Amino acid sequence: MATPPNARSRAQSHFKSSEQREGALRAEMEKERAAVIAKTARLKALRLAKEAEDKAEDDRLAAGKAAKKAATTQKPAKRTRK
Repeated sequence: MATPPNARSRAQSHFKSSEQREGALRAEMEKERAAVIAKTARLKALRLAKEAEDKAEDDRLAAGKAAKKAATTQKPAKRTRK
């Protein structure tokens, strides 16, 4: 039994509009996903930069402490009597 042309065209119209909505939804989801990926990459770069800066600061402080400790632990040379 053949479907009437009117029913077929309504079904195709419904299917077409459904496909368009799904396509728009997929495009929006992809756009949001790209935004999240970009945000994550930016935050990771900031975190890595901060960690590198903190490590450099810690190294600088450790070097200063080591130099200070070396300066305070050296005993003055013994003086000999003449």
